[in-house]
Parts: sequence; structure tokens; C-alpha cells
Amino acid sequence: MSSERKLMSGNEAVALGAKHAGCALGVGYPGTPSTEILENYSKLEDCKAQWSPNEKVALEVGIGVAFAGTRTLVTMKHVGVNVAADPLFTVAYTGVTGGMVLAVADDPGMASSQNEQDSRNYARAAGVPMLEPADSQEAYEMTKLAFEISERWNQPVILRLCTRVCHSKTIVVPSDSKDVPPANYVRDIKERVMIPAYARPAHKKLRAKLADMENWNCTEGPNPIIGNGSRLGIIANGVAALHAQEAAPDAKVLKLGMVYPLPMKAILEFIDSVDDCLIVEEGDPFIQTEVQAAGGKVRPRMERYRYGELNVPRVKRIVDGDDSEEAAPPRGKPPQLCDGCPHRASFQLLKNIGCTITGDIGCYTLSVLPPFETMDTCICMGGSIGIGLGMRHVLPEDQARKVVSVIGDGTFMHSGLTGVAEMVYNRPKYGHVIVILDNGTTAMTGLQEHPGTGKSLTHIPTGKTVSLETTCEAMGVDNVVILDPSRETEAFEQAVKDAMASDDLTVIIARRPCILAVVRDAKFERGETVR
Repeated sequence: MSSERKLMSGNEAVALGAKHAGCALGVGYPGTPSTEILENYSKLEDCKAQWSPNEKVALEVGIGVAFAGTRTLVTMKHVGVNVAADPLFTVAYTGVTGGMVLAVADDPGMASSQNEQDSRNYARAAGVPMLEPADSQEAYEMTKLAFEISERWNQPVILRLCTRVCHSKTIVVPSDSKDVPPANYVRDIKERVMIPAYARPAHKKLRAKLADMENWNCTEGPNPIIGNGSRLGIIANGVAALHAQEAAPDAKVLKLGMVYPLPMKAILEFIDSVDDCLIVEEGDPFIQTEVQAAGGKVRPRMERYRYGELNVPRVKRIVDGDDSEEAAPPRGKPPQLCDGCPHRASFQLLKNIGCTITGDIGCYTLSVLPPFETMDTCICMGGSIGIGLGMRHVLPEDQARKVVSVIGDGTFMHSGLTGVAEMVYNRPKYGHVIVILDNGTTAMTGLQEHPGTGKSLTHIPTGKTVSLETTCEAMGVDNVVILDPSRETEAFEQAVKDAMASDDLTVIIARRPCILAVVRDAKFERGETVR
């Protein structure tokens, strides 16, 4: 293995680490800041990667790979873990045979997310060990270590990243690589079928493994102590540990790399070795709460630093005990829909009609901003349909008929299908209207493919496409209308008005390709490199 130094982002480093760990398949769902992990993994020699319709399916595919005795990497962003939580909690009971690493990217400060969810809480709740790198070198090394831990204890392992680590570039020196272990399924019904009789002992076994992991983490875990002073001690994890070293160069820092199960004995010994100790962590007071519950004497947490990303100036304020109001960050330019985006025409027409729009996650969410200001709700992937149905069920007729659910084609494939099933099954008195904005790509996260595009992660045709219109018709929708919102404006407007006045269930597919995807695909056809 060449030890050539490489300048890599954290996402690129995880991809390379997975390859060098002998990963057989990478699978996931795109979501900033995690998207580029699989995209980079797919470009590496002999590395196979694929997008799933959503995070739950991605994790289930990964579980199948791990049950088959070989290694898998599953990727998603923090809110994607909510979708994948059902299989995650139970695979912690069953365990795995081959190594399974779940790379989750959190987004402190919500650069591109609807909440600041802290995935460490999932590690504790599900009972899944978690590693957290601080830079690209650690992202590379901890990806490999995660596979080793997974196979040592036959448990899935979460690799928690954050926006800063995912997208920042630092030096990586690769190490030895491992061949992909051959797949070989060994039947074990009691370990893999979680009926209550088998799940009860599995839960006890899981807790015993976690206790063993904690002991290992105390003595051999990736938790170095930096510095040797005794006046001030700082306990920190991930990129916050790097900020702490720069903000307080004279402090002794316990840099936690394995954040669940925490090495509590080592932490308490560290606290006893210094006169004053504080915990620096982004997001929830995860470490703070655990340490205080164990009797560790540390400074109280200042609530204002729970929000947003940490940086060196903010950590210096924490070290100094400064709880005064922080200066407001400079205002940036608000995001907006691209010039020429087909969604512009759709939302302008819906605004003219005066619709109440239950919206969804995607680039079209930007329609909530001026000049459109057309989106009334946005909660989660696929939520537009169910929320719209709930409003239709209870509002008086004049308000109910104005409610329209708007969802993108990629989001519809992710979690809109069950909303359609709900609409057909529990039909509102005044019907319902769904507008699917079909631009032929998952645009917001970087033009990724999905089952409705008929192309794989690497943009190669798969030979089969999941049709939006045929699927809706087969599920029992009364009317399915397909229109180009930019060229058939009058027909589009009339279709929406007719659907709102009717008691039918109507799906209007506003179909026009994303202009960025058109340019990209043209480059592919010409054989040009696409960045």
C-alpha cells in the first residue's frame, strides 16, 4: 500500500477507508452532508455502490450483506436515521456476521437540514457503538476501525460525522488495505429471527457486549490525552476537540473518538487528574449528562452553546465561562430556485390560484422564500401528503378544497407511496390533490438518481424505470394528469382548479427536467468528465 499523502475531504476519506477495509457493497440515500461518501466510493476501483429509495431500505440491504458474512457501508444524513430507525434498533439485537458500518452525517447549525438532531442519542437508544472522527485522517482510520469493532463484537457500528468533517479537506496517509471477505450465509434462526422468545436473550447479550466494549474503550479505545497540565482539563469529541486544542493550548484534552459506549472509568480518572474540567461538545449535552450522572465533577453546561456549530472563538468563550450574548453572524445571500427551474412556473401558478400548500423536502422547499412564499408546511420526507390529507379531513369545505400536497419525484419515491395508499384507503370527503414536481432527478443533494429515473448511482441506465403515473393509477387514484408546467401553463392551471373543485383523488405530474441535470447528462453523452 502506498503511503502517499492525499488531500481529502472527510467524505472522500470514509470512502477510501471503506475500500481499504474490504467493503463489498456501499448503499445509502443521498442527503447533505453525507452524499459524496457513496459517490466517491463508486469511483474507486472495484467498488460497488447503489442508491436505495430511502434510508430504511438502504439499511435493510446493508443488513442482508452483513448477514451474508461480508462487509457493507451504509450512508445517510442525521434525519435519515429516523427513517432507518426501525431496522436499526432490531439489528442491534440480532447482531451481524460481516462488518456493517453506518456512516451518519449530522448537520450542526442546520446548513441544509430541518433540524439539529444529534445522532449520538440514537447510539445510546439503540445500543449501537459509535465512533466520531475529528478530521479526514481519523475519518479514514475510524472507518477501518469501525469494521474491525463490528466483526469483533458482531455488532453494527455507527460512524458519526458532521458537516465540518464531511466537507473540510485535510491530509490523509492511507495504510494497508484488506481484501473483501467472501460472502457465505450460515443459518442461525435464533440469532436472526426476533420473535419475543429469541429477542429477550438477545437484548441481554447486547447489553453484555456493550459492557465489554466499554471496558475495551477505557483501555484501548481511540481516546488520546493531549497535553499534561493539571490546572484545566477539557473533555471533547470530534471536531470540537480540535477547536478546544487551539482555543486552550495549555489545557489537557481528553479527545474522545469512541463516544458510545463512553469510557466512563477513563473519563472519571481524567477529571480527577485536573483542578478544573469542562466538556466541549457540539449539539446535545450527551457527554455532559452521562458524566454528571456518573458523579463526574465538571463545569455546568451553558445552554447557548447547544445551538449551531462550534468554532475556536466560541470554544474560547466556553473556556472563559462567557455566557454573554453572541454577535449575530453576518447575513448571507438567501438561497433561491435556479433561473429557468421548472418549479418556478408551478409555484407561480399555485400561488395565483391561492392554494394552501403542504410541502415537502427538496429544492422546491425554497419556494417558501420570496418571491413565491407558497409553502405552508414542511416537516419531513413524504410528509406533504399525509399532512394535506389530515387538513382535508377536518377543515370546512371552502378551506379543505384549497389544500394541495406538493412533492418532488425523488421524495415521492422515498416516502410518498405510502401517502398515496393512505389517500386511497381513507378518502377525504372532498377528495385530494397531489402535485408531483417531476424534474427527473434528486436535485437538492446534487442530481442523484432514484428509481423513477431508470439510472443507477453512476448514471448508467438500469433497463427499468418505476413509473409515477402507472404506480398512482395502479394504487387506485381516480385521475392522473401529466403536464409541462412551463409550456402548458393554462392547461396546468385548469387541471389544478378542476381537481380542487372535484371530490376525486387527483395526481398532477408537473414533468419537466431539471436544467442542471440536462446539462450534466449532455456531458455524459459526449464522454466529458462531470464534476
